[in-house]
Amino acid sequence: MLKAFLCEDNKNQREKLTKIIEDIILIENYDIDLALSTSDPYELIYNIKETSNTGIYFLDVDLHSDINGIQLAEKIRKYDPRGFIIFITTHAEMSYLTFIYKVEAMDYIIKDNYNNIKQRISECINNAHNKYRTKSSELQKIFSIKVEDKIINIDYNDILFFETSSTIHKVVLHSLNRQVEFYSKMKEVENSLDERFIRCHNSFIINKDKIKELDKKNRIAYMINGEKCLISTRGIKNLFS
Repeated sequence: MLKAFLCEDNKNQREKLTKIIEDIILIENYDIDLALSTSDPYELIYNIKETSNTGIYFLDVDLHSDINGIQLAEKIRKYDPRGFIIFITTHAEMSYLTFIYKVEAMDYIIKDNYNNIKQRISECINNAHNKYRTKSSELQKIFSIKVEDKIINIDYNDILFFETSSTIHKVVLHSLNRQVEFYSKMKEVENSLDERFIRCHNSFIINKDKIKELDKKNRIAYMINGEKCLISTRGIKNLFS
């Protein structure tokens, strides 16, 4: 699901923009949740630190904080590189900063006309929704495993990692809700996967989208469910290439 976030320091404008966003989502019946409407950029950052959802971010530029909206967008990009960022501001002269900070904004809307703002926000939400839906469809790939007389299909998005089994010629798939052991070679598995999966060790292939934390010193990847995968020196380079 897409989540929407609004950061606007002016209370009256925040309330108006909140209503515009909520009305568009309701009228279009989009599967989007307005997760936060706030004046505090740090509250927004706190809310997205632990989430894996893609967001639509509506940001004022002048937030009367120690960071402005463009600097906030730069921080958002660290946690949500695929998010959709839209600036809504009176500061037309600051649009060049979006290029300096490389935040890849979807739009830069000037607060000059209420109806124009509503139309531009609607276009942004529609565009983000369509792009997200297309991207999600592309990502919904299936890994098929033959186990005895059964074929087991597991979404790529549910796979955490593969590891070599203690049984010769077998591999263990670790997903969000199950483990499946099957006959194969790690090289064969590696060649069948897409760019989300990295051979980080002779015994491990990990889904880099499911890494919670990387311990570079001890060469360990902690996955989102708490499981650990070893990383070789070469594997570290592969993860950061």
